[in-house]
Amino acid sequence: MATLILVRHGRTTANASGLLAGRADGVSLDQVGRNQAALTGERLASVPVVGVVSSPLERCRQTAQLIIDRQAGAPSAPVDLDLDLTECDYGQWQGRKLSDLATEDLWPLVQSQPSAVVFPGGESMAAMQYRSVAAIRRHDAAFEAEHGPGAVWVAVSHGDVIKSILADALGMHLDLFQRINVSPASVSIVNFSAGRPSVYATNTEAGDLSWLSNGIRSGDAPVGGGSGQKTP
Repeated sequence: MATLILVRHGRTTANASGLLAGRADGVSLDQVGRNQAALTGERLASVPVVGVVSSPLERCRQTAQLIIDRQAGAPSAPVDLDLDLTECDYGQWQGRKLSDLATEDLWPLVQSQPSAVVFPGGESMAAMQYRSVAAIRRHDAAFEAEHGPGAVWVAVSHGDVIKSILADALGMHLDLFQRINVSPASVSIVNFSAGRPSVYATNTEAGDLSWLSNGIRSGDAPVGGGSGQKTP
């Protein structure tokens, strides 16, 4: 199958002030976030990305555009927006300080058993994972059908959404997904082969990605770990 590059949006004004932004309007990248997203774009500049799919929220759209702007022969088509990659609906938690939310009775459950969490007036974390994983699989199959198994594409989304996608790819129960960290503008890499997903990187914030320029040819996992990916 094609190779997926998961990118979290860069730092926002809400991140910097300790607020849970959720799906609120008007939450944009701050200067640090713009710099982070630009650096991610530079890291991906040597990778011929066949498409970029993004959450429709502003902070993700800004990050996606900074990635596209740095692609050689940048595609003229706009970023493809997918509501299924949007932020979790945190309901009544949206817009509140994380320090206050940490005192709520629901907070320990979010940390230890997220599969049982339904945010008051909002979405369950299980539903968030279900719709985001389904969207990723759908787009991945479409990109492979159009561009072949060597295709590389980007999905720009949110921290909890990306963590839930990575948990699924790693074969982890959602209740373990808090063990995964996804920093602003970080890059994680997954290849969905016919047999099983293969995770090549999580939460990287620096480093050369030119080895992705030829895509990943999936197959059986090499015994002993293999010799790694070939650089161009």
